[in-house]
Amino acid sequence: MESRRGPLKSAVPSNVVSPVRRCSRTACGRPAVATLTYVYADSTAVLGPLATYAEPHCYDLCAEHSERLTAPRGWEVVRLLDGSAPAQPTGDDLEALANAVREAARPQERAAGAGGGPRTADPMEVARRGHLRVLRSPDN
Repeated sequence: MESRRGPLKSAVPSNVVSPVRRCSRTACGRPAVATLTYVYADSTAVLGPLATYAEPHCYDLCAEHSERLTAPRGWEVVRLLDGSAPAQPTGDDLEALANAVREAARPQERAAGAGGGPRTADPMEVARRGHLRVLRSPDN
């Protein structure tokens, strides 16, 4: 069909789709970095890392809109950490690492402290696999 201006063109330029998912907010064309899902049964809005696939009942949001997200009154917002961001070590992590290094630095002390010979097994112990033990029933 032709009009006075020439042949009509489709509103969709072609079947080529951009590989970058865009923010679902109206008039926002920024790339999406997070996915918002509403859990109506729990009155919860869950904001997490960008989902692998675009789901029909989820909303992709850009960085700005995901930071400014608010939930309806009475609802809770749950923000899941993005696995790609490096987690900062806590004091407990650093202390555990230091203890592991100290323990690894003294293998001779452990062997000497254990008598250097085969250790005596618990009479209740039947078998061992790694850190798990199989114990004999007290009735036997």
